[in-house]
Amino acid sequence: MDRRSFLRTTALGGTAAAATTLAAPAYAQGKRKLTMVTAWGRGLAGVFDAAQKSADIINTMSDGSLEVEIKAAGELVGAFEVFDAVTSGQADMYHAADYYFISQHPAYAYFTSIPFGMTATELNNWYYFGEGQKFHDQLGEIFGLKPFLAGNTGTQAGGWFRKEINSPEDFNGLKFRMPGLGGKALGYLGASVQNLPGAEVYQALASGALDGTEWIGPWADEKAGFQEITKFFYAAGFHEPGAGLTLATNLDVFNSLTKAQQQIIETAAGYTNLWSLSQFLMNNGSALRRLKAGGVKVLQFSDSIWNAFGDGSKKVYDEFLGDDLFAEIYGDYTASMKDSSGWLTASEGTYRLQRDRVLG
Repeated sequence: MDRRSFLRTTALGGTAAAATTLAAPAYAQGKRKLTMVTAWGRGLAGVFDAAQKSADIINTMSDGSLEVEIKAAGELVGAFEVFDAVTSGQADMYHAADYYFISQHPAYAYFTSIPFGMTATELNNWYYFGEGQKFHDQLGEIFGLKPFLAGNTGTQAGGWFRKEINSPEDFNGLKFRMPGLGGKALGYLGASVQNLPGAEVYQALASGALDGTEWIGPWADEKAGFQEITKFFYAAGFHEPGAGLTLATNLDVFNSLTKAQQQIIETAAGYTNLWSLSQFLMNNGSALRRLKAGGVKVLQFSDSIWNAFGDGSKKVYDEFLGDDLFAEIYGDYTASMKDSSGWLTASEGTYRLQRDRVLG
């Protein structure tokens, strides 16, 4: 039995059993009520907005036949428990970053972000016109889910630190918050990597439980208040060059919907994917100006640190490429990334450099 078959029969075993005990769908006067659990605290800038946008579109487009009720992190289940809640039937859908669930399968990282991976544009190219959505569905079938991309933060920042980071050795023993495969790569540099839900990060940084953290970027980080604690902000990171967010529905629930209702969910996710990216990118520039004006020192990592990030990332991939599905997706993902990047670098990349040179 290959690993994929094993996962289908074992990892899904508990899920399949739980699915048989799903409560009857909630109907009221022709309306189907769906509970969405999120990995985000209520009102968390950008990410909770994307969950809310998805729900609002579904509610409006269905003209009353669907009603999505959002439960923020902690209101029904914890931030990192949303995957299990939906696979077991405790909730109908989740909105989250799928790299929170790499313990279920490491390939889930591809649908948020991987170290030195795709930008948002490259991810969308692969997802909608390459094999990305097919692979996302393939993972979903293992665990009883129907997923769609439903948000993107754009390129994320390197993070906030209590002191300047001048060499790779400065990460040794550093207590730093970073989820996903990026966090595993940072562990190879000697960091003590923490994985905390977004709503808990400020307090952990303020209390000294963390020496530093990444979150998203200038706008969301400003809203979170990290500039109140430290003034050292690294603008570019290796870990999330285009972080996707996912809306996933319990597969049995999704299959019980009408074709029109299924299309509404897919359309809502697709619109939110574009809307969310634009929200982050539109707000980041002005937020960065405010942070600088408030005394934040905006920095970039040295080449030696970037090289260390690369070495750590290669070790992470070596760790997981023994998994057949992870390796299959990796090959397709990297081939698509190279194709997209080749044209974008030659065209848009050159244009941006020349625009900045000409206009100043």
